[in-house]
Amino acid sequence: MIITKSWLNDWLELEEISSDKIAKTLNSIGIEVDRVGALKAPDKVVVGYVKEKIKHENSDKLSICQVDIGNETLQIVCGAANVDAGQFVAVATKGAIMSNGMEIKEAKLRGVDSCGMLCSSLELGFEKINEGIMLLDESIGKLELGRSLNTYEIFNDELIEVELTPNRGDCLSIYGIARDLAAALNLNLKEPKPFKESENVLGIGRILRLAAEKELNGLYNYRAIGLKEEIQTNLLLSLRLAQIEGLGKNSIENLLNYATHSTGVLFNAYDLSSFSEKDEEFTINLSKQVHGETKVSYKDKLLSFSGIFQNNESRCKDDSKIIIIEANYTDPLVIADAKIYHKDQDEKMLYRSFRGSEPKLNLGMDFLLGIFKQIPNLVIYSSSQQILTDKELPIIPISIEGISDIIGQNVDKDEVLKILKKLGFELILSGEGLINVKAPLHRPDIKNLSDICEEVVRIIGIDNIASKGLEFIEKNRLNSAYKNYIEFLNLRKRAVASGYFESLHYVLDNGEELKRLGFDSVKLKLINPITAELNTLRTTLLNHLLNAASLNAKNSKKIIKLFELGAVFNVNNQELNHIAFIHSGLKEEAKISNKAKPESVQFYDFLLDIKNIIGDFKLKSSKYNILSPYEQADIYLSDIKVGFIGRLHLKIENERDLPKTYICELDLDLIRQDFKIAKPYSKFPAITRDLSVLIPKGFEYNQIKNCIEELNLEILENFRLVDIYNDENLKEFYSITISFSFRDINKTLEDNQVNECMDKILNTLKNLGLDLR
Repeated sequence: MIITKSWLNDWLELEEISSDKIAKTLNSIGIEVDRVGALKAPDKVVVGYVKEKIKHENSDKLSICQVDIGNETLQIVCGAANVDAGQFVAVATKGAIMSNGMEIKEAKLRGVDSCGMLCSSLELGFEKINEGIMLLDESIGKLELGRSLNTYEIFNDELIEVELTPNRGDCLSIYGIARDLAAALNLNLKEPKPFKESENVLGIGRILRLAAEKELNGLYNYRAIGLKEEIQTNLLLSLRLAQIEGLGKNSIENLLNYATHSTGVLFNAYDLSSFSEKDEEFTINLSKQVHGETKVSYKDKLLSFSGIFQNNESRCKDDSKIIIIEANYTDPLVIADAKIYHKDQDEKMLYRSFRGSEPKLNLGMDFLLGIFKQIPNLVIYSSSQQILTDKELPIIPISIEGISDIIGQNVDKDEVLKILKKLGFELILSGEGLINVKAPLHRPDIKNLSDICEEVVRIIGIDNIASKGLEFIEKNRLNSAYKNYIEFLNLRKRAVASGYFESLHYVLDNGEELKRLGFDSVKLKLINPITAELNTLRTTLLNHLLNAASLNAKNSKKIIKLFELGAVFNVNNQELNHIAFIHSGLKEEAKISNKAKPESVQFYDFLLDIKNIIGDFKLKSSKYNILSPYEQADIYLSDIKVGFIGRLHLKIENERDLPKTYICELDLDLIRQDFKIAKPYSKFPAITRDLSVLIPKGFEYNQIKNCIEELNLEILENFRLVDIYNDENLKEFYSITISFSFRDINKTLEDNQVNECMDKILNTLKNLGLDLR
């Protein structure tokens, strides 16, 4: 994006502000300046007037000109084809150093004295604007013979090239840059005055009608221009357009390019005569397309797709007589969606519309009409035809406290409001210190409070924000989900440490296999299962594990230890978290200690594995068809049933071709690894006592255990079953030995205290009908 200081002066009072300060300000507000360069005509180049031109006798291409430079008339031999008497020209006098380093001296050309040079824009160090010499006009200021050319603003300028981020389409114009500078430098924008209609001219309604669909994604403003002769682009516009590589051969297109670069508004010019018959009313149709873009057409002829491209056949020509000028704006999101569906694209137009062109169409049109009004033999039809949409801009609630928190320092409320107003934001003050902000249409990238804070910081200046040390204050981010994750992870780690391999399966299962294992099915059935074997949600993890173990056994694996942690579903389709284990085959590998003859896994071995993984638990008798009636139990934690454990039924082992197999499944939602609370321990020694008791066969040890626990003996630290004995003399009885440990936390126990507790225990056992051995 190229701008010049003189061009900015059209919108701001910058005479007292240096180019360096402008560049520094642009950088500070987020508009990166790539380079700053001088645009200055050489010294000793003055305004001259060609009084006379005659053909050189010794050359077909040279002319001899008498050029008035105010204080004298110079004879200059010139080879430009466009030189003629009556022209104001740039004259390089003796001693002038041109842009290429050449010094102007008096010389003879084909025998004729020449005391200077008539210059082209290229020779003066500017972009090329035409073939031949540069012709001066009063668009640059009042022409005074002999006046140094570099005293005119356009010939003593500063060029500034800026790099814009894709979200700053609002700054792709001189007006857009000036708008941000006005906020940063606290200046007032010089917006063009509303165009004043001429009297006694035809209205646009005589030649143009609009037929528009509802809910178009854009804005449109139409004016009509009548041309009596071909118009020319003046010097000021030509030089500026050449600087931005926007100078073409068609003068109307040049004026539109100039207005677009100045205001940011997109324009199209349609040649009415190339489509409609003479005196025929011209009806423009605007229709919304599939992807949201707007098609502009006349009858069945395409004129343009707004913001994407214009049909070349509809463009104005040098001999056009009636031209329809269209100013348009299209939502950049619509352009982004639609542009890929159009092969024909105008890159320059799309570059602006895709980033967001200027939506103030009246501003752009007034600016353009102000230029047209200065051109003779041109008629501007009165009034305009417009299509406006009432697009409701989103409201962003903000507070000064919220802005201060994000910025990191307190900001003045009045300053914030002033900045936002300067940038075009609409402010609605509400109660409780809140301010409702509507971002202007030209800033579609403003979405939330953070975006508004960025705008405030841009204008205040990041260098004016006091730096603060970074505070590392981490919040407690522990929550139930994280705790569950850690608990499950620890379970998996302990399972792996115990020699189990983790297995993963689908949450879908085979309903027939689940039924044969004795598990319920969910009530809701799958309408369209992915396979016939995976036709229902699983209610257990064991079926998949049994299938996996069976496959491993068929692959000659002797030790199969698997587990899976995952989701299952109850009959009401509620999701639960379970963990299941399976140990099939041998207890351990063949090695020296077992003489290369390892035993099969036993129930006790499997119980120890589960204990190492989930901790201590209690067992109670159970009845599951899937398990052997002789080796099975329910698992309890804190008197809550959390799962079951046991040997797989022999019938199922044979069906699945499995060796001796033990399984366990636990409900993880009932297993919670509570934080351990440290308790004080006694420094005094413990006293132990053993009792051997005769119990009849079939008598459950749990009855003894429960009765002793109900005594609530304060000094009884723990007790446990340590031996079971049976021989022929005991007949229908077993002898069990229970070891008791007594300890007081405050003192050494005496024998009478221990004996008193043992007596209570013996009485309890007698009440159960049990005797000492």
